[in-house]
Amino acid sequence: MPNIGDRLASTRVAAAAAALVCAAACTPAGAEPDPDDGRLTVLTTFTVLADMVRNVAGDRVDVESVTRPGAEIHSYEPTPEDLLRGRGADLVLHNGLGLEAWFTRFTDPVDAPTAVLADGVETVPVVSGGHAGEPNPHAWMSPDNALVYVDNIAAALTALDPAGARTYAAGAADYKQRIRAIGEDLRDRLAGVDPPQRALVTCEGAFPYLARDAGLAERYLWPVNSDTEATPGRVASVVRFVRSNGVATVFCETTVDSGIQQQVADETGAELGPDLYVDSLSPPDGPVPTYLDLLRYDAEAVAAGLTREEDA
Repeated sequence: MPNIGDRLASTRVAAAAAALVCAAACTPAGAEPDPDDGRLTVLTTFTVLADMVRNVAGDRVDVESVTRPGAEIHSYEPTPEDLLRGRGADLVLHNGLGLEAWFTRFTDPVDAPTAVLADGVETVPVVSGGHAGEPNPHAWMSPDNALVYVDNIAAALTALDPAGARTYAAGAADYKQRIRAIGEDLRDRLAGVDPPQRALVTCEGAFPYLARDAGLAERYLWPVNSDTEATPGRVASVVRFVRSNGVATVFCETTVDSGIQQQVADETGAELGPDLYVDSLSPPDGPVPTYLDLLRYDAEAVAAGLTREEDA
C-alpha cells in the first residue's frame, strides 16, 4: 500500500499535470506562440549542470535550469511552471546517482529524452545514514570527474543535434582544459599541508570526490542533505577528529544552516570558514555565477583554510 509521502507526491504531480493541461487548453483562441529563434531547448535539473552545458554548447542551443540559484536539489518539488518548461524541452539532462529524488515525477508528465551526466564516473559510496551503500551523488565536485560530465554533455548534444558535433567537440575540449587547470592549482596549493591537517570537514558529506582528487581525508556532520540531522554521536566524532588532527578550518555549505558546525569550531578552536558552494551557483552578481567559479571559489577557500598560519 502506498505510504502517505507517496500519496502526497502523487497528488502534487496530478495537480501539476492538471495545471499543465489547463495552461495549454486555456490559451486564448488565435493567440500566437512565443517567438522561436529555432534553437533546440535543453533543460537541466540544477544550475551547475546548466552552466556546464552552456560552456559546451555555446550559442547553438538554449539552456535552462529547472531549479533556481540557491535551491536545495535533493528534495526539490517540481512546480506546474517547471512542467510547462519541460513540455517544451528537446532534451532533459540530470546528474543521476540518486541526487534528484524528484526526477521521475518531473519527467513522467513531459515528453522529452533524458540523459544522465554522471555515467562513467568512479563513484564513492555513502558510508552512513539512510543512504549508506549508495553512490555519493556529488560527483561534479571533482575536477577529475567533471571531465566525464563534459564528455557526456557533448555526446548527448551530438546525439540530439548531429550537425553541431564539431561545435560541441571544440567547446568540450576548451572547457576541459580550464577545468584541469583548477584541479592542478588545488593540488599545488595543498601540497605543503602536513598529513594530519589534510582534512576537509563539512556539514554535508558532499566532498568525497574533491577530497579524493586533492588527497584529503573527509569528515562531515551528515551524509547528504536529505539526512540533515546531525546526531550527537556524529557531532562528537567530528569534534574528536578536528581536535586530534589539529584541523585549522571547518566548513559548511550555502544551502544549509551552519549553526552546528559553528559549535564544532567553538569547541575545538578551529575556524569556521566561508560557506562552500555545492548544489547551486549563486545569482549572476554573486561569487560563483559559473561552475568554474564554484570550483575555483571552493578550492581557494579550502586551500586557504587548511594552510592558514596561526596568529602571531
